[in-house]
Amino acid sequence: MVRVLLDTDLAMGAPGSDIDDGFALALAVADPAVDLELVCTVNGNTDVDTATRLTLELLDRLGAGAVPVARGAAAPLLRASPRSPADAEPVLPPGTDPSGREVGHAARRLVERVMAAPGELTLVAIGPLTNLALALALEPRVATAVKQVVVMGGVYLEHTNVAAMPGEFNFWVDPEAAAMVLASGAPLRLVGLDVTRRVRLSRADAARMRESGAAFAAFAADCTDEWISHLERTVPGDERERGSCALHDPLAVAAATRPDLLTWRDAHVDVETATERTRGVAVADLLATDDPPAANCRIAVGVDTAGFRDHLLGTLGTLP
Repeated sequence: MVRVLLDTDLAMGAPGSDIDDGFALALAVADPAVDLELVCTVNGNTDVDTATRLTLELLDRLGAGAVPVARGAAAPLLRASPRSPADAEPVLPPGTDPSGREVGHAARRLVERVMAAPGELTLVAIGPLTNLALALALEPRVATAVKQVVVMGGVYLEHTNVAAMPGEFNFWVDPEAAAMVLASGAPLRLVGLDVTRRVRLSRADAARMRESGAAFAAFAADCTDEWISHLERTVPGDERERGSCALHDPLAVAAATRPDLLTWRDAHVDVETATERTRGVAVADLLATDDPPAANCRIAVGVDTAGFRDHLLGTLGTLP
């Protein structure tokens, strides 16, 4: 059993919104190899208040309403958020859940949990790394007390090929936080766009989920169809990818319990913070020179796409 703390900028709510954080949370709930002990929210795909509300709603839908949720950072460490505060109305006062109970800030909760169980907890971070960077600032020993940190972020052997967002989204939103985490000495596994773009969910997959008759599967199928339609309207993309969407965040959750589904390489990774032209770009040294820098992480360079699909869809298929 892997004890997991999940850090997310979840936006999956009404059909038409981004789905991969929601599928990641569902996988963490459904996987019998995961003991999901805490979910933290962070600004990213949406504002942190909306992410918190949607996380609570999805946990209830999944029958996991007892899992505690901690509201996290509302903005990146140093930069203005790409999301305007006016994008969505706040839905939760800071520090409370809908019942009015005090929940505290995510960074403090991360410190408390990790330091109370050194060497036992895996943090899976699938949004900007602001909460983890703040936790490390509060207590640097978190880096050595955490069992491992799995990050969905960066792109290492490829590029985004998007001038307006040169770094992968999570690193681009808060590059200073990503740089802090990479310099912390924590045991890191990085799952980037090089591999997450290869694992995809299609309309045919949505149809099969709907046919199962399970309540969550029907909801997930509707969300999948609408998200694919949104991508087709707004992202020109590769014609070979039409009719499908990438499963970025669920692959990071799977990496916590099934690292065998990915191929890993030691690397030294830095994140660019100096200019907007290179904001959030991950610079990966694969240690091929005679005098390489010390590795600070392992990066995913390959994925068993069929094995991951079987793991994801088979596990989600157990949800009622």
